[in-house]
Amino acid sequence: YVQLSQGDVLPSFNLKDQEGRVVNSSKFKNKPVVLYFYPADESPGCTKEACAFRDSYDKFRKAGAEVIGISADTPESHKAFAKKYRLPFTLLTDEGNKLRKDWGIPGDFFGSLPGRQTYVIDKKGVVRLVFNNQFQPEKHAMETLKVLESM
Repeated sequence: YVQLSQGDVLPSFNLKDQEGRVVNSSKFKNKPVVLYFYPADESPGCTKEACAFRDSYDKFRKAGAEVIGISADTPESHKAFAKKYRLPFTLLTDEGNKLRKDWGIPGDFFGSLPGRQTYVIDKKGVVRLVFNNQFQPEKHAMETLKVLESM
């Protein structure tokens, strides 16, 4: 695996969205993108995090950025989660946490819980921020907005 760090170029990937369509990372070329990895749909922290991104979504759009949530949940689970909380952004399925492992995202609680890690990628595909904070999920939206607004 390769630990994805600030200054790295976003590696290519294909994941399914909540509609079951395959999304290729090249879709995000020429615009900033926020990729946030979270442990699971419907868990309290992840719901808080998703709602924080939802509540700030207009600010992300103003910054020209796309917001993408990623977890190992199925497209069906993502679809229900997005509908329940009116999430206006795409959720991708990282089957078996493969991408999470490939990017070297650290787990929490001795690896028993998938880590909560967020990346801000600029329009050239370069990682500008890697933010990891398991215990303050709503901080992910605030920290990424700060970076987007400074780009």
